[in-house]
Amino acid sequence: MRIAVLSDVHANLEALTEVERAIAGRGVDLVASLGDVVGYGASPNECCEVLRRLTGVALLGNHDAAVTGRMDYAFYYDAARHALDWTAGVLHPEHRDWLVGLPYAHRIDEVGFSHGSPLKPEAYDYILASEQAAELIPVVESLPRVTFIGHSHLTKVFALQAGSDVVEVSGRKFRLRPGYKYVVTVGAVGQPRDYDNRACFVVHDTDERTVEYVRVPYDIETAAQRIFAARVAANFGRRLFLGV
Repeated sequence: MRIAVLSDVHANLEALTEVERAIAGRGVDLVASLGDVVGYGASPNECCEVLRRLTGVALLGNHDAAVTGRMDYAFYYDAARHALDWTAGVLHPEHRDWLVGLPYAHRIDEVGFSHGSPLKPEAYDYILASEQAAELIPVVESLPRVTFIGHSHLTKVFALQAGSDVVEVSGRKFRLRPGYKYVVTVGAVGQPRDYDNRACFVVHDTDERTVEYVRVPYDIETAAQRIFAARVAANFGRRLFLGV
């Protein structure tokens, strides 16, 4: 099976449109979305519509949970709260109902999906570095062969083994080695933060045991102008050009 895994669309229709085109040319059997369909960007309804059609697996991100009343976002900083308030005000009821029913995590055989750390998916904890990945070592035997996560908007891969240190893996494409469990952060479609402004997703081939990062250029100018016109914080548009 070939699985395309994407995350953190953040209402960026221009990025999602190009990612859908890229996925169509890669012969995948399943598309999985790890959450944060909305927030920051200015096209929440359009992105919900695309992902409802495109995905076979879809999870609830923290921004999705916030706009649907499944979590309190009073502790978010002002600009993020305002963007979430704006999103909640324009989100169509059918898309809200879809988001509110999404699960926190999912598993298909030896492939796991979670928005943040799989240790407690509803907590939306980050895995940004080896030290945080090491918190999974006590439960490593219960993990699937590979777990895909989003949330950080980064592209990081951690290999875990009971009784051993976490190994950080690098490379655009790599093969899963026997004896290890992997946590793969898939980057972001709509708001990359790894200093590459192209949209990002991964393709996992379960037979070949490979994971490949795919970067896709898109019309950043139009995506940013939509944000400026919506009058949410302008920085959410400006940072798209920088990939941070």
